[in-house]
Amino acid sequence: MIRKTIAAAIAMTVAGLVLASCKPAAPDQTLNFSIASAEDQQSMEKVWQPLLDDLNKQTGLHVVAHFAGNYTAQIEAMKFNQVQLGWFPALSTLQAVRRADGEVLGRITGANGHGMAYASVLLVKKGSGITLDDVLKCGKKYSFGIGDAESTSGTLAPMAYIFIPHNIDPQQCFTVVRQSSHQANMFAVANGVLDVVTNNTIGLVFAERENPAIANKVQVIWTSPPLPESSIVVRKDLDPAIKAKLRAFFFKYGTGTGPEADHERQVMKGLAYGGFGPADISYLDPVAQMDASNTLAQARKSGDATKIADAQKAFEAQMAEIASHQASHGAPTGQ
Repeated sequence: MIRKTIAAAIAMTVAGLVLASCKPAAPDQTLNFSIASAEDQQSMEKVWQPLLDDLNKQTGLHVVAHFAGNYTAQIEAMKFNQVQLGWFPALSTLQAVRRADGEVLGRITGANGHGMAYASVLLVKKGSGITLDDVLKCGKKYSFGIGDAESTSGTLAPMAYIFIPHNIDPQQCFTVVRQSSHQANMFAVANGVLDVVTNNTIGLVFAERENPAIANKVQVIWTSPPLPESSIVVRKDLDPAIKAKLRAFFFKYGTGTGPEADHERQVMKGLAYGGFGPADISYLDPVAQMDASNTLAQARKSGDATKIADAQKAFEAQMAEIASHQASHGAPTGQ
């Protein structure tokens, strides 16, 4: 009897802890703002902290930065309510919505206020003479640096636009394949540690500003079609009053005239962005299509009938969802 009582008490305590960890944030609770690991933490803190300071000052909220070690960790942190909002790259946004109770609050915009696009790139060391045609010949001649598995520009786009269409498996094509952040890959190729790496146009802007000597050592040999930029994602169960404050802050930030607006535009310049605008998940349809296409291609390559059938079903469902979005909003563009 005593053992049963103790076991019941333990079970109730554990259940209470789980519920407490998953409950929505209260209006006066500290909110963790997740920042993706595109660069090292010091570089990201330098450009994001001024915006979070303004957010806290203007809304009365208490929002603190939470730096994710990688994109998967960022998604999992939102799933378990360790972070309540954050800056998520495109593919990570999709995954956060799909499996981590995420919701798109808004998207990054350009200086003109319209949706901003960027591009994936392949980099080689300047003067190496390596071309895209050389890369596509494979032959285990070059080493390769790819991005995080959940990176839109570091992995998804190169696979969708280069490797899968040419029936290339990077593991079979290159002497070695190393997975790392954009910044680490940039340094690796600039210093001759790797021959070819993935990156993106925003990463090049950061490198030219923060490490011009490194930026001057690399050369772009391929650029993807435009990709939708990052999102501000919040948990679905975040207090509606907090969501309203966040929308008001982000959509106004960097607009208007006067010293405060000028300061905000300088903060956005540090982020290499123009501002923030309203959006929903439909603006990421091009990324969702790439993701579904890549999954189907990998399933077909495996030869597993069950995997192929499941991937085909998921692809068709995704295309139907995209068609529905287009019917409601018009065809998506990178802009």
